[in-house]
Amino acid sequence: MMFLHTLDTLLEHIKSVESETIDLTKKAQLKFVQLIERNGILPDDETLETMQYQDIISQQLSATIEAIESVQENIKHFLRSLSESDADTAESIDKMESRLTGALEKAKERHSAFGGKLHQDDNGIEFF
Repeated sequence: MMFLHTLDTLLEHIKSVESETIDLTKKAQLKFVQLIERNGILPDDETLETMQYQDIISQQLSATIEAIESVQENIKHFLRSLSESDADTAESIDKMESRLTGALEKAKERHSAFGGKLHQDDNGIEFF
């Protein structure tokens, strides 16, 4: 099951990239806010809505990181139980599939919840 170790390493890399992306978007927003303050600009509703996108991005990436961590935990659990009998291994695979399906459903729910009105045909973003 070496591929599961490789998959775990790949997931760890994706989490790292997503964390870096969260940090970069926060830095970009901070610089934008500093520019607005420094120049005494009063942002309009459209600008404020645009600035809210950073929060949505961070929430989406955080939810993805959480889903990845759930998958990694299930992989580790499966690898620990792999040394048991074939029947136990088959049962572990079924449990892992069920847990991963649950993680996927939760990730999809969080994607929808954290999107504000972004994924709808409404005007603007719903602020939290």
